[in-house]
Amino acid sequence: MQKLLFTGGTGFLGHNIMPLLIEQYSVTTCGIMPEDVIKVNLAKQIPVLPEKYDIVLHACGKAHQEPKTEEEKQLFYDVNYQGTIHLCKGLERVGLPKSLIFISTVAVYGCEYGEMITEEYPLNGKSPYADSKIKAEQFLTEWCKNNGVVLTILRPSLLAGKNAPGNLGAMVNSIKKGFYLNIDKGRVVKSILMADDIAKLIPLVATKGGIYNVCDTKQPSFGELSFLIAKQLGKSKPISIPYWLAWCVAKVGDLLGRRAPFNSIKLEKMTKSLTFSSVKACKELGWVPTDVIQNYKI
Repeated sequence: MQKLLFTGGTGFLGHNIMPLLIEQYSVTTCGIMPEDVIKVNLAKQIPVLPEKYDIVLHACGKAHQEPKTEEEKQLFYDVNYQGTIHLCKGLERVGLPKSLIFISTVAVYGCEYGEMITEEYPLNGKSPYADSKIKAEQFLTEWCKNNGVVLTILRPSLLAGKNAPGNLGAMVNSIKKGFYLNIDKGRVVKSILMADDIAKLIPLVATKGGIYNVCDTKQPSFGELSFLIAKQLGKSKPISIPYWLAWCVAKVGDLLGRRAPFNSIKLEKMTKSLTFSSVKACKELGWVPTDVIQNYKI
């Protein structure tokens, strides 16, 4: 059985895919949580690894937060970029893996809206999160090339799974509390990926490498997702308000500033579609994405 080092393996992604991974690999987790096998803060330390690994799944990272201070901005670079450098230095000391799989993000493209964005799109992400991931991608590209390690960069869209963080988690919580509203019947579409698919992709990319967007080809709408979540929670379907009403509320929110839960920026995100193409991954890897609407369980 191949040995797999999983950084960030006790976070959201790890909790969702570990049952699948341990069927195929001997998994060692590495991170800051008490349940991690190797306890290390990659942002500050080079890990002391006990052995050489066949595959490294590098998912440790900072996301899902809007930085408000320079210190908070720097933390993205410390974790996502410097943490990647520290990991590689640790790997050099015990022997290089055959394959390294980096969990990046579609945020590297810097797009707020668009349709079927491919891997050829320029990396225009300017946020600390996106920029730190771009820098990590660039470092790993050079490091893996110089050391003969097969590199795979996976750029997942919004991840769906149990206890999902970020925007999907916020949707679940809002529906649970009865606060969620669809705008214009929830027609907006955002790319989404079942977290389980990351585990299914590992054997497909480990020897091949490459850069891939990964998301469900069905591209569900906000309306479909909200109805699915409401049904699982035993709640009635979220009501929909017309765009003009949401626009008025957003303008009030703009005037109120940070205290407002809804403003023009959030309105734009909730009403403009943003989708990514996973055609390359499907064609080159023979991968069939899991249908989110059919399989997502909160």
